[in-house]
Amino acid sequence: MFIFLLLTGYEPMLVDENLLYEFESGLNPQDPKNSPIAATIIGYGEISAIFQIGDNFEVAFKRLPLFADRPSAEKYSRHHDEYCHLLTDAGLSLPEHQTIILEPSGRPVVVYIAQKNLSAECFGHRLIHELDADSIYLLIKTIVTEISKIWRYNRDHRPAIELALDGQLSNWVWFNTQPHPSIYYIDTSTPLFRKEGVETLDPELFLKSAPGFLRWILRLLFLKDVINRYYDKRQVFIDLAANLYKEQRPELIPVAVDIINAQLEADQDPLTDAEIKKYYREDRIIWSLYLTFRRVDRWLTTKIGGRRYEYILPGKIKR
Repeated sequence: MFIFLLLTGYEPMLVDENLLYEFESGLNPQDPKNSPIAATIIGYGEISAIFQIGDNFEVAFKRLPLFADRPSAEKYSRHHDEYCHLLTDAGLSLPEHQTIILEPSGRPVVVYIAQKNLSAECFGHRLIHELDADSIYLLIKTIVTEISKIWRYNRDHRPAIELALDGQLSNWVWFNTQPHPSIYYIDTSTPLFRKEGVETLDPELFLKSAPGFLRWILRLLFLKDVINRYYDKRQVFIDLAANLYKEQRPELIPVAVDIINAQLEADQDPLTDAEIKKYYREDRIIWSLYLTFRRVDRWLTTKIGGRRYEYILPGKIKR
């Protein structure tokens, strides 16, 4: 066993590294509930699965099985560490976190991001179903204000540093405690930032989770556009507003549009409901097809090839 732990400037977390190694060594990605160490999946990302492991309710573990070797995993961990510091410098609040690199015998190198497990009831995509209209307005306004901090930071630091993020509701945790409410950004597993105009994240990391038969066309037509949209403030806001369709609250879109348009620069066109609807339709088709192809790839890998499929895919997603 060989473990690499990278602290990110916060107080050390209570992470049992040996337990995490044992969990990864015994994990069956296609049946994680029946692994030797009990775990509960509490979320999914495009390239990760998020666990609560054993009886540790204080920490959420994001698993990223993307790395061909240790140097690439260490490079990712350094970028993640720097990205978190840059987000904090820009004014965002992040939960306590660590990265851990695991190398189980005969298996791929895996990175876990251990993050303080914040209250599930306070995630943005849940709050919009629980709060009253005034509180939802304040929540959306708070998220829009936090996103705008990134572009103020970019204005002051570009081209030396340029940050990007994914502003969707599920990436924000809001505690509306008076007189000092707080909000945390939790989606740090895709560390998107540029130095002197050069992307620091290896875009091939996205492709490792894609079916092999799709990688060439994704590399050719899709990957650059996906990454670039997170550097475009207006595109990030469109994605945030369109996220209300996925979260089954489309009636909130006019509210979000009014809040967002007040934050756009004078030379940017205001968002429209029709534009957001069109964006969501296209985005839903793209990601639905992508997940379908990943399921086909899993079947081909496990049933035809008889090999282990390292990724944990979500079930049916309501969109």
